[in-house]
Amino acid sequence: MIIEAELISQPYSGEYSERVYDNESVWNSQSWTYVKFTDEDCFEWCGQFRGSPKKVAISKPNNTILVLTSDYLFQIDLQTGNLTDLENQPLYKNLTVAPNGDFILADNSNFEKITTFIKVKEPIESPIEMDMIEFQKWNNTKLEFICEEFLNWERHLSMIYDSETNKIEIIEDKQI
Repeated sequence: MIIEAELISQPYSGEYSERVYDNESVWNSQSWTYVKFTDEDCFEWCGQFRGSPKKVAISKPNNTILVLTSDYLFQIDLQTGNLTDLENQPLYKNLTVAPNGDFILADNSNFEKITTFIKVKEPIESPIEMDMIEFQKWNNTKLEFICEEFLNWERHLSMIYDSETNKIEIIEDKQI
């Protein structure tokens, strides 16, 4: 079972055993993302994923790893390291995992939650239309993030997503 996943720069040839995760497409970039995986026996190996690096997250409760690149969102089985699904050309910029194991994704203006499969996403409603979403940190079950109000870029907001209630609320409103 994989216990750790970390984005790394391209490793030296032979430094790790490697696995390539790719999908043939005319839309593929020439970029690659490298993720160092560590299993429970402290064995390290490297996954090579198509696209520029964005984020990687592990959900032990859901037995899943998500790797987000510029070209794809890859879903990896935590036990075997096998590719279970992928989504091409994702617009996501943020990826994190909640304390309960749910994955939280955001593009510039929308939040979505994944519990088991990347093809099944639940939109998370916000009290305002958001833009420029940027995840900050988890504080227990609450994800702190910043954003701007869509079409009102002078309104900078500190927000919280509560993973227990599945609600987003405004914490601080800064008008310029």
